[in-house]
Amino acid sequence: MSEEQIRNLETQFEERIARDEKIEPKDWMPEKYRKTHIRQISQHAHSEVVGMLPEGNWITRAPSLRRKVALLAKVQDEAGHGLYLYSACETLGISRDELYEQLHSGKAKYSSIFNYPTVTWADMGAIGWLVDGAAIINQVPLCNTSFGPYARAMVRVCKEESFHQRQGYEIMIKLMNGTQEQKDMAQDALNRWWWPSLMMLGPTDAESVHTEQSMKWKLKRKSNDDLRQQFIDQTVPQAELIGLVIPDPDLKWNEERGSYDFGEINWDEFWQVVKGHGPMNKERMKARVGAWEGGEWVRDAAMAYSEKQQERKEKQSASLKKEVS
Repeated sequence: MSEEQIRNLETQFEERIARDEKIEPKDWMPEKYRKTHIRQISQHAHSEVVGMLPEGNWITRAPSLRRKVALLAKVQDEAGHGLYLYSACETLGISRDELYEQLHSGKAKYSSIFNYPTVTWADMGAIGWLVDGAAIINQVPLCNTSFGPYARAMVRVCKEESFHQRQGYEIMIKLMNGTQEQKDMAQDALNRWWWPSLMMLGPTDAESVHTEQSMKWKLKRKSNDDLRQQFIDQTVPQAELIGLVIPDPDLKWNEERGSYDFGEINWDEFWQVVKGHGPMNKERMKARVGAWEGGEWVRDAAMAYSEKQQERKEKQSASLKKEVS
């Protein structure tokens, strides 16, 4: 393909993006666009799968059968989200095995938030309310992202994440209506998860190396800082309503801007976690790699069964043809 043909294709591609048309897997796309989407969609898929670990840790210790069933359903939802997203990513020409290898080797990242421990039951409420709440704010605009398979997958993901957020908030309400010990436990969970939840929306716009290009291709519709401000403005009133105190002494309402001013985020901590030095980075990867290796026999058995089924169909088809002839 000549340089002029490539330039013409790029122009047509940019025009389609400007018209808010969806780019489909078989459409021509710049290689950088393809690689950018592989990076972002796979990172999202990895986050859903690794995100099952801190919550799965509490399924057997949930305080009631109702809570156990709800948490089990939530973890199952997250496995489904990973499946949708890995499938969308595969349409860009990368295999599932390669995606897993990138995660297990550390080449691919996942959300920094999942490298923090869940030490009390209240953490299940904080994760649902704060982490899933931040995820919704980040992900709802992705329902209109320019790559069709990703946008369509996000519609269902966002509906289920919205339910998870309400489920988490309901846990916090219940604790705040309980004993003093339960109230303290809820406040402690908020204290530990507030700042990591702000960090999970990504580095500041000045530090983000991908935001400008992602905004241009309409992969992202809002910048990291805009999303963070939206999350704070939405969440602070929810905390105040049930008697929780946001652990930020610099937090105050700015009448002129119509939103909250907030304190400085510890970005050194964020980058340390991203680079693999968070409280639970090693444990999370050990669990993921262990699950992959331990499940090898299941995958082998499934493939053997599939092959036998295919052989049976081929024999039946050949026998039918013989009878007809």
